Amino acid sequence: MKRKISVYTASAIVIANMIGTGVFTSIGYQLSVVHNTYTILLLWLAGGLLSLFGAFAYAELGTHFKESGGDYIYLSRIFHRLLGYLSAWAGLTVGFSAPVALAAMAFTKYLAPFGLQNNVWLAIAVIVLIGLMHSFTIKHSSRMQNISTLVKILFIITLIVIGIFSNGNHANAFDYSKSWQHEIITPGFAVSMIYVGFAYTGWNAAAYVVDEIDNPLRNLPRALIISTVFVTLTYVLFQFVLLKHASAQQLAGKAEVTFIAFGNLLGRTGGKWVSIFIAIQLVATVSSYLWVGPRVTFAMAKEHKLWRPLAKKNSHGIPVAAIWLHVFISILLALTNSFDTILLYAGFVLQLMASLTVASSLFIRAKKPGSFKSPFKPVLQIIFLLFNTWVLIYTMIDKPIVSLYGIGILALGAVIYYFDKPEESF
Repeated sequence: MKRKISVYTASAIVIANMIGTGVFTSIGYQLSVVHNTYTILLLWLAGGLLSLFGAFAYAELGTHFKESGGDYIYLSRIFHRLLGYLSAWAGLTVGFSAPVALAAMAFTKYLAPFGLQNNVWLAIAVIVLIGLMHSFTIKHSSRMQNISTLVKILFIITLIVIGIFSNGNHANAFDYSKSWQHEIITPGFAVSMIYVGFAYTGWNAAAYVVDEIDNPLRNLPRALIISTVFVTLTYVLFQFVLLKHASAQQLAGKAEVTFIAFGNLLGRTGGKWVSIFIAIQLVATVSSYLWVGPRVTFAMAKEHKLWRPLAKKNSHGIPVAAIWLHVFISILLALTNSFDTILLYAGFVLQLMASLTVASSLFIRAKKPGSFKSPFKPVLQIIFLLFNTWVLIYTMIDKPIVSLYGIGILALGAVIYYFDKPEESF
């Protein structure tokens, strides 16, 4: 009998997907376009609320279909195979592979005090090693994910506690003026939401492995909702700490913002230790995406002949071929060494596909016995869709080239689908 994962491991997957590259790097890019403290904190609170609204929809979809594969399953079954195909294609090329590449690249950035910043070969080594770790059994994967996520949680909570209760003799980035009233209606706010949305990416992660979860009706909603609430609170407090311990001039446009802030607070030696632990916890992010992403690719591969070689699992139920394709694409993205560009177009595509999937939850015809019912439906889903539409439109206006990268990836997927239509219906 195939081993099932507990609610704790499912929650660990969600938290590890969410707490990663974005929370430790994004605020520097946001401060390049918005400056008010209320604006920054509102960005992160809004991102958490939208993720929670989306989590309700995914919990309903996951317990309705009870198939691993996430967006691919929901969009294919409710709307059209093409949309499901595009979601899996986007996940393969950007949605899951890009976060792996970004986390591995950020891993090296946070080793800057040791002269290892931007060492692409070190980033590649991390990706390959984690791919190996996930290529054997679910027991091995679960153990690694639980331990690495526990380290991640303890680490970020420790930083928050230190940051809140320490004063330090340095400038801060606080701005409590009324400028937030203007900033929240600017294109900069909308584009900043892409960074925030990317940082929250993973709130839906447990839905992608639903058939590996024990008692999914109870444990899938618990894993999605509790994890999202926990991460939202953590994110808002952490951004406050970063603003408290570094000036806007120090942080703006930088990726290594956590090292800068805690270097100010703890000194160079303390900053080095913080950097080491950030690098270590980013390994959990790589791990979680290399667990979840290949399951989506596997679901697509079972139904499309072009990808059929990836529709294989080992004797322990691990889609090894799909894992190594994700490893390969992640390495290619890491070799580009374009951190902020990858982050933006990956965030754009992910936000678009998540919006389509949440929209699909509005078209579930009847509630199946043993499935979760989203509260306040359809109000929360409509709020999610309206806000995301506003962000996507403003992003296309303000960042047209980067947006076109994302649209181009989806267009290429549509062309491939034309030559790879499924041979049979569901």
